[in-house]
Amino acid sequence: MARPPPLQELPPGYTAPARAASPQIPAGSLKAPLWLRAYFQGLLFSLGCGIQRHCGKVLFLGLLAFGALALGLRVAIVETDLEQLWVEVGSRVSQELHYTKEKLGEEAAYTSQMLIQTPRQEGENILTPEALGLHLQAALTASKVSWDLNKICYKSGIPLIENGMIERMIEKLFPCVILTPLDCFWEGAKLQGGSAYLPGRPDIQWTNLDPEQLLEELGPFASLEGFRELLDKAQVGQAYVGRPCLHPDDLHCPPSAPNHHSKQAPNVAQELSGGCHGFSHKFMHWQEELLLGGMARDPQGQLLRAEALQSTFLLMSPRQLYEHFRGDYQTHDIGWSEEQAGTVLQAWQRRFVQVSVRMGEGGARGCSLLLPLRSTLSLQLAQEALPQNSSQQIHAFSSTTLDDILHAFSEVSAARVVGGYLLMLAYACVTMLRWDCAQSQGAVGLAGVLLVALAVASGLGLCALLGIAFNAATTQVLPFLALGIGVDDIFLLAHAFTETPPGTPLQERTGECLQRTGTSVALTSISHMVAFFMAALVPIPALRAFSLQAAIVVGCNFAAVMLVFPAVLSLDLHRRHCQRLDVLCCFSSPCSARVIQILPQELGDGTVPVGIAHLTATVQAFAHCEAGSQHVVTILPSRARLVPPPSDPLGSELFSPGGSTRDLLGQEEGTRQKATCSSLPCARWNLAHFARSQFAPLLLQSHSKAIVLVLFGALLGLSLYGATLVQDGLALTDVVPRGTKEHAFLSAQLRYFSLYEVALVTQGGFDYAHSQRALFDLHQRFSSLKAVLPTPATQAPRTWLHYYRNWLLGIQAAFDQDWASGRISRHSCRNGSEDGALAYKLLIQTGDAQEPLDFSQLTTRKLVDKEGLIAPELFYVGLTMWVSSDPLGLAASQANFYPPPPEWLHDKYDTTGENLRIPAAQPLEFAQFPFLLRGLQKTADFVEAIEGARAACAEAGRAGVRAYPSGSPFLFWEQYLGLRRYFLLAICILLVCTFLVCALLLLNPWTAGLIVLVLAMMTVELFGIMGFLGIKLSAIPVVILVASVGIGVEFTVHVALGFLTTQGSRNLRAAHALERTFAPVTDGAVSTLLGLLMLAGSNFDFIIRYFFVVLTVLTLLGILHGLVLLPVLLSILGPPPEVVQMYKESPEVLNHPAPREGGLRWGLPPTLPQSFARVTTSMTVALHPPPLPGAYIHPASDEPTWSPVATPAASSSSNLSSRGPCPATG
Repeated sequence: MARPPPLQELPPGYTAPARAASPQIPAGSLKAPLWLRAYFQGLLFSLGCGIQRHCGKVLFLGLLAFGALALGLRVAIVETDLEQLWVEVGSRVSQELHYTKEKLGEEAAYTSQMLIQTPRQEGENILTPEALGLHLQAALTASKVSWDLNKICYKSGIPLIENGMIERMIEKLFPCVILTPLDCFWEGAKLQGGSAYLPGRPDIQWTNLDPEQLLEELGPFASLEGFRELLDKAQVGQAYVGRPCLHPDDLHCPPSAPNHHSKQAPNVAQELSGGCHGFSHKFMHWQEELLLGGMARDPQGQLLRAEALQSTFLLMSPRQLYEHFRGDYQTHDIGWSEEQAGTVLQAWQRRFVQVSVRMGEGGARGCSLLLPLRSTLSLQLAQEALPQNSSQQIHAFSSTTLDDILHAFSEVSAARVVGGYLLMLAYACVTMLRWDCAQSQGAVGLAGVLLVALAVASGLGLCALLGIAFNAATTQVLPFLALGIGVDDIFLLAHAFTETPPGTPLQERTGECLQRTGTSVALTSISHMVAFFMAALVPIPALRAFSLQAAIVVGCNFAAVMLVFPAVLSLDLHRRHCQRLDVLCCFSSPCSARVIQILPQELGDGTVPVGIAHLTATVQAFAHCEAGSQHVVTILPSRARLVPPPSDPLGSELFSPGGSTRDLLGQEEGTRQKATCSSLPCARWNLAHFARSQFAPLLLQSHSKAIVLVLFGALLGLSLYGATLVQDGLALTDVVPRGTKEHAFLSAQLRYFSLYEVALVTQGGFDYAHSQRALFDLHQRFSSLKAVLPTPATQAPRTWLHYYRNWLLGIQAAFDQDWASGRISRHSCRNGSEDGALAYKLLIQTGDAQEPLDFSQLTTRKLVDKEGLIAPELFYVGLTMWVSSDPLGLAASQANFYPPPPEWLHDKYDTTGENLRIPAAQPLEFAQFPFLLRGLQKTADFVEAIEGARAACAEAGRAGVRAYPSGSPFLFWEQYLGLRRYFLLAICILLVCTFLVCALLLLNPWTAGLIVLVLAMMTVELFGIMGFLGIKLSAIPVVILVASVGIGVEFTVHVALGFLTTQGSRNLRAAHALERTFAPVTDGAVSTLLGLLMLAGSNFDFIIRYFFVVLTVLTLLGILHGLVLLPVLLSILGPPPEVVQMYKESPEVLNHPAPREGGLRWGLPPTLPQSFARVTTSMTVALHPPPLPGAYIHPASDEPTWSPVATPAASSSSNLSSRGPCPATG
């Protein structure tokens, strides 16, 4: 037996007959993979034939099912709660947040409104009376909108007074909590809006209220000793009237002001040095960092200048506001509810921001697009308050502003969605239109895009029915991303359908299309779904929901493309078979009856050179177009001049014929030929022709391969360096649209006031009374963290345990003095001081229900021992007494006890048994120490602070104290502690899953390994390019990076599958794979870019930078790696062919019949009927090569064995499929 020739000696354009695939012998041990793929493709073939038979029914049922799922969008829920979006489900932060809400309720104690003032000229000093005067005008104008600020502001520490008149006065006058630099001056009183009336004197307001003088005037009429002691301990003094005036020339500047008589403006920097105080010097100290930004000091630490001022207004929560006004005459006729209370607060906050923004603009420009102006009166006040040429800027922000931004961020832009889909419709239609009406698929493109749109809607509707909440990523990104991905497979199927091998029966066209491309479509879709499911490993709820929704939408796209779109192709096939116009299918094609004569030539010598497989012959074709059968009979004359092809750029392996029958005559309908319309020369150019004749020959040359490998190696190395530049983080300024006032405020706050309120929460499960030393150590350890703002040395730490202990020390000292002076005895405390009486009642407590009082303990015990620890047996009884007797200290501590201690009213004159019995507080399950974190600019700063806080809590846990940190840094930045670990884990798992999926469907681990290698390179390069672009790593880029693996499969698997199922050498197979896949891959990439293009029109730079830019870079990388790097790698390292044409000795080839009269004859009729028309054209004819010695030739087939195009044997795997004939379409 003769040795078979090497693969390089095979004819380049040789195509095995469609019905004679069995002699192609599987190479090596690949017989089982080929059989499995053939079995799978046989199933796809049967599916396609079934769809073609019942295309109308399938299309109707498919549209009905997808339309029903799309109705689920009616129940879709858009989630805008930051905690629900960004806190990891099941994490320790989530558990801690749940614990906090379980003990304290769902809402916060108060909401914050902030006002920041900066100079327009950077670096200008803002510590001037004029600048503070402008700040006052802005604060006054912004706060006097709608409801009075005094009615809705947060007031903490209101004391309980038995005197009704004093209690009502205090309720009206008690000041709001406003943290402002104006509190250093008398003008700070103007922000406090309450007033009270007493006969014989003008209205009492904070601008004219001297508490010391008022108590002296009221002393003869009421017993106010307890209230006087309360004010003394709080160090209220003269309140605001004892502070300097910014403008001493003001007629209302009180005489008690230090500069009233001198009329000298105060030294603002000196007054603000060390911070300011509210009406209570002891409990309301606002540190410098809360009020001033961009500070500069002299070498001695004295404040010299600052560049920003900040005021913070605290408002009640909706529940507090509802309770405060429930039953009030002002709300009895409006159906007052907690929901209405929340609406009032939101409206006030919006108007606060709007008016402040107007002031910042000087009335010259409109408000932010996000927050339309709602108050004309406020606008007029703001315009009058600020000069047009003011040198200052006002920035305002509130919690409602943030909610409005999130709502605007989550809204669906109908214009962009419609525009994006219309653009895709136009592209699909134009791309698939052809000059030959019978070959045009414009209507298929339109139907495909509409089908994808319906599939996206049905997928999102299914997500809504499954209870997966939508978010900004869903509404802003997913519709366009899913459109770009879904249309890729539409292009692939449409391209494959037009390139069905000649000789395929009409009723098998759809089955043949699915058989050839179904594996690729399944592989890409499954890879996309696996990628998005792996991205769901990122433990951020918003991104997890986005990933699951994307996976479900891709699944719906897959179902639509594999089940419904083939029905569309089948209907279009019927249209083409009936010679109907594209799009306007009701009209017949004018090309169906036209006869055109092209290139008339005479035939020459008919010698056929040995070894030539592709021959160019001039033939005369006589075509008769009957209305019924459309039969075509082609007659070749007796003499033919056969010319060898031009030289091949790649030697004997690649050949690009100068002309193609497909370009002139188009695809054949079954085995019948038809006449076609002529087209312009430029119309014959297409992407497949470019790949075959120009791109592949250039790319697969040896020096080109070397250049490609060097360039991609350099890109990989550069990307590895860029990966080191990627920083973690996602600032709120990245989310808010640039150019808006909200962005200006956030930028100013991040630059000047990077402060965060946090709390150290202690839980239940341990004994607070016996764990005081551990609690003090925990506080000290937490206070020593680098990011914690230290307490001034002149003040005690602002925690409930310190306030509680100091209060006990105070009443103990008062008791000792009263006991020593004889004002308090064993049997009475009436003559002692208020504090002495409190200590008396506390010292006699035993905690025993049978004998609750023991007077002998008055001299034998102390409330606080020498080590500074509270007596454990008195801890919870004393807690009840402190909470009731020191409301200002309790409010300043922000303890938030749960369960709250019981109320208890002290009366030193009531010495009955019931008044002496003090109820003990229940064991604490929740308490907190407040802290301020500063200097947190970068994510690394947050991570360092979080790690330090967690370490402190862990150390306390070893001492038996259960504690955890709470606050926005821990809610939104703790994800970065493990984000990179989750990222690497998801990428590794996904690459392994991709390898398994590719190996399973391709049945070739070698090819799967090359695909995974290219995908890993794409991910690394995308990550590195993010570093060069300055895109930070957060949960959103992580999801895109993980999804990039699945999206990258779209650009690689088609080429790999084309290479794997083609005969010949590696170069030849790589070229054939490029010719076959270049057009659909390019069209898919362009469609993806068109889908992403609408993201570039978003109002949010965050969408542009983190989605449009990253996904566009990913698409470009996919094109380069799929169409440049992968073919080169396959031509060098690709696996061997799965099938090899074997030549065996056969006597049949020695006696092959020669053509009659030396010519080629196919279906030659004895005579030419009159109804026939003559057409002459040039075509490429693929002939069997002459028999080689010892060769074996396939049995003769009834079908023609030539191919109009050098079709790659990629169809060989398709031809291996064991299938039966499709039933005729009925």
